Amino acid sequence: MPIKIPNELPAVRILEEENIFVMTETRAITQDIRPLKILILNLMPTKVDTETQLSRLLGNTPLQVEIELIHTETHKSKNTSEEHLLAFYKTFAEIKDRYFDGMIITGAPVEKMAFEEVDYWAELCEIMEWSKSHVQSTLHICWGAQAGLYYHFGVDKVLMDEKLSGVYEHVVDYKRSILFRGFDDIFYVPHSRYTTVLREDVEAVPELRILSSSEKAGVYAISTKHGRQIFLTGHSEYDKDTLNKEYTRDKKAGINPKIPENYFPNDDDTKEPLIRWRGHATLLFTNWLNYFVYQATPYEISEIAELRPEPTD
Repeated sequence: MPIKIPNELPAVRILEEENIFVMTETRAITQDIRPLKILILNLMPTKVDTETQLSRLLGNTPLQVEIELIHTETHKSKNTSEEHLLAFYKTFAEIKDRYFDGMIITGAPVEKMAFEEVDYWAELCEIMEWSKSHVQSTLHICWGAQAGLYYHFGVDKVLMDEKLSGVYEHVVDYKRSILFRGFDDIFYVPHSRYTTVLREDVEAVPELRILSSSEKAGVYAISTKHGRQIFLTGHSEYDKDTLNKEYTRDKKAGINPKIPENYFPNDDDTKEPLIRWRGHATLLFTNWLNYFVYQATPYEISEIAELRPEPTD
């Protein structure tokens, strides 16, 4: 089944060119199916890119998926037009009385700041608390994962000596994980961050389980017992050229960044980057939608509020 997104969202044209089946709102109302309702809190500055990346992965599934986009009221985006936000985004206040099968909290370029110094931190905490009773499964990405681990479990991030940027080999630590069902022994994930969470800090929380990690990039996937909350420290959703855009941006800013590891052939940034993570990214999101969202959510979506909370809650 297709992914249902707003008629005029820029992602529609891009995904149709990639032969990904997109269903606009106009057509969707003619089908008597309850789609999976997925809420995306988009904290990234490049909102259109992130919308497209996530829509691409959520749309490659036999399930019908309906996306709702929200942004924070307490922070005004400098890189996305007000017209785009007004046309396609809602605020938390506008959706807080609704229930969702799944939710994605994206990364954000604020990781060097203490969580409490982020101008929308209080609003984000309210949303994360709300998600425990209004969302079946919440997927946190990169800084969103660090924020979720800190808010829910007190696991703080740690500043690294230098930025971690590149595409790294990963393994599945918890072999029975259905989130990683069908994965190869080694798979690749892009990372782009200055901070990390330490394995020993995660392992000290009995409610959390490490599902996957990388020798170079550290802990990658963490989950509560029943997958109501899942945390990914990398960017499986990244496009082929996303790391290159960030690398070029940092060079122009005079940061003198290192070349992203395992990304350009022979580390030659004049050559076209290699993409080696797309297949596993698709499988990861398909597994999340199938096992933690579709098969777990009650048909009457409002019954999410009546579900017995996980021990983590």
